[in-house]
Amino acid sequence: MNVISLYFALWVTVDHSGQDILYSTALSLSMLAVALSVPVFGTLSDTTGKRRVPLIGLTLLCVFATGLIGTTDHLLTGLILFMVANYGYQSALVFYNGMLPSISQGSHVGLVSGYGVALGYLGSIAGMLMVQPFVEESGRSAAFFPTATLVLVFALPCFLFVKDPEIRTASSVRVREAFKTLKETFLRARQYRSLFRFILIHFLVLDAVNTIIAFMSVYASKVIGFSGGQIMKFLISSTVGAMIGSLVIGILVKHKGVIWSYWLVLGAWIVSLFLAAISQSETLFWVVGPIAGIGMGGVWVVSRAFIIELSPPEKVGEFFGLYGFAGKAASILGPMLWGSVVWALNSTGTLKYRVAVTVLLGIVVVAAFLFRDLTRQMQQQ
Repeated sequence: MNVISLYFALWVTVDHSGQDILYSTALSLSMLAVALSVPVFGTLSDTTGKRRVPLIGLTLLCVFATGLIGTTDHLLTGLILFMVANYGYQSALVFYNGMLPSISQGSHVGLVSGYGVALGYLGSIAGMLMVQPFVEESGRSAAFFPTATLVLVFALPCFLFVKDPEIRTASSVRVREAFKTLKETFLRARQYRSLFRFILIHFLVLDAVNTIIAFMSVYASKVIGFSGGQIMKFLISSTVGAMIGSLVIGILVKHKGVIWSYWLVLGAWIVSLFLAAISQSETLFWVVGPIAGIGMGGVWVVSRAFIIELSPPEKVGEFFGLYGFAGKAASILGPMLWGSVVWALNSTGTLKYRVAVTVLLGIVVVAAFLFRDLTRQMQQQ
């Protein structure tokens, strides 16, 4: 939240007068590296059963690179450090997601996932508030070291107390074999047709979600005219919405099912993007934050529950790897799409940003139509 949604985007576009497409390119390149790594990590997770050690290593990579961003005033160096930090964070999520089935034994996975996401967003609020004094005193560059420190401190309980449920004796994972496994997974699409179609739909939704996460503060600053303090309050309001949304939707997944819950998430995103595109005043835009937050918190809860519900137990790690691959690919396309639209319409003032949001809205609407077809087919089976 501090790095991607708040301080780094403004560090690039405001403090260093960089164009949106520079941030888009850095974000997309880091996600491309993650997408190429995900098949290997997913296979490693399944074949060895070791998730804790890789999670620690990748998290530490994120922590160190994030802390170093604040030590440079050079735009290119900052962009490179950001790419390294984002690679570590996003790659770690493959192993983090793979821990979910083992720690939720005896409970409903959607509910446990909801608790995790809600507490994560609570941490985002705490992180913003704890780092704000450093920024007020020394500027945005002062945000990165304390943010990195907080990430490390709050990750320690997971490092120390969440153990791997089983350690398998397995030969070393070969890169070629990992990509061969991914290829075979794609070739088995007919056998897991509903799952693969959902991953495609989720890819489209994440195009919008990941892009909004990255450029929300830029849009609020340059289109709506929010000050730094207002942007923080806006992000807190959206984070509170995400925290509530993840809890509520986690409960709804348990009682209403994944299909009903995913429709609610899609609806929240369509409404929030539409309001953002047409907002002419600060008053209307304040409504966007909590609604988008509900969709943001809910999308992770229900999608992970959907993957676990449709995946064979012995293939959970593999399909989470594919799920992660789709999410990372969306993080490549979405920001580049945003950056390209803004760059192509550079002379149109704030209109270029409204067009970019409208494009994201169109993508989510297409995803909704595809999800309607998927649910009809699932009900007929």
